Amino acid sequence: MKEKTGSDSNFLEAPQSASRADGGNRSLTPIFRLQPEFEAMKRRYPPGFESSLTLPCLRRIQEVRGYVADQDIDWLVEYLGVPRIQIEEVLSFYTQFRRAPIGRWHVQACRNVSCSMRGAERLIDHLSRKLGVKVGETTADGRFTLSVVECLGSCGTAPVVMINDAYHEAMDAAKLDALLEGLK
Repeated sequence: MKEKTGSDSNFLEAPQSASRADGGNRSLTPIFRLQPEFEAMKRRYPPGFESSLTLPCLRRIQEVRGYVADQDIDWLVEYLGVPRIQIEEVLSFYTQFRRAPIGRWHVQACRNVSCSMRGAERLIDHLSRKLGVKVGETTADGRFTLSVVECLGSCGTAPVVMINDAYHEAMDAAKLDALLEGLK
């Protein structure tokens, strides 16, 4: 396990400009400080099942940093003793993982069948115009990132928009405008 030394002072540290989903700035956050938490998780698994920790460790890293940086992957590969491709596969399969910083407010619009039938595409277009960004982009001021997701699992109250961790159901353009105005 590589320890942080003076020669690798940026090892597993978040850039000072990385923004948090809860609005504060992330100061330098060495991810290796999560090792005691990871050790506690590891004790719940039989020996030889370290690869099973990939998902919970990535989730925790993202909670702390706001995204999973390349340095985090390097550290996790060494810590868990798994091939890098295994971690990359998890990151690419599960859409909740981010590889880059996002805005203060992460606006995710569902575009699955139920939401689409109830006007999700119009809402996505409206959000794009209102925020001045395309899907996948962050506003210049770093406040909003617009994403689309395949399903938020709230089909009975479509269309649905999720902002950070909060669901907003039965949305229309007027409700979105009011919601976004309250976030400024």
